[in-house]
Amino acid sequence: MSFDPMAAAVDWLDAYRAGDVEAILDMCADDAVVYCECGSSKTLTGREALRAYWVDRLKHHPAFELDDLRLSRTEPVISYFTSDGVVKAILTFNAVGQIRELSCGPAN
Repeated sequence: MSFDPMAAAVDWLDAYRAGDVEAILDMCADDAVVYCECGSSKTLTGREALRAYWVDRLKHHPAFELDDLRLSRTEPVISYFTSDGVVKAILTFNAVGQIRELSCGPAN
C-alpha cells in the first residue's frame, strides 16, 4: 500500500464529524459497499444509496470524538462516539487508497 490506512481512517472520521457528505463519498471507490449493523442490518452499494445513507447518518447519528483506533491485519478498526453510543467501523481499502468496504455496528 502506498498510503497510510490509519491516516485515511482518521480522515474519514474527520469528514464524518464535519458532516461532509461529499468528502466521505470522494473517499469511496465507485464499487464501495457499506455493511451497517447499526439498528437494522443494511447492505448498501451505488453512489446514490451511499449518499442517502450518509445524509441520514449525519442528520440522525452524527459522530463525535474518537474512542479507539487500531490495525487488525491491514485494516484499520476505528471506534467513535455517536448519539447512540460507541460505534466500531472496519475500513477496507483498495490499492489506490479508496474505501472498498465499510463494516460498522455497535462496539458493545
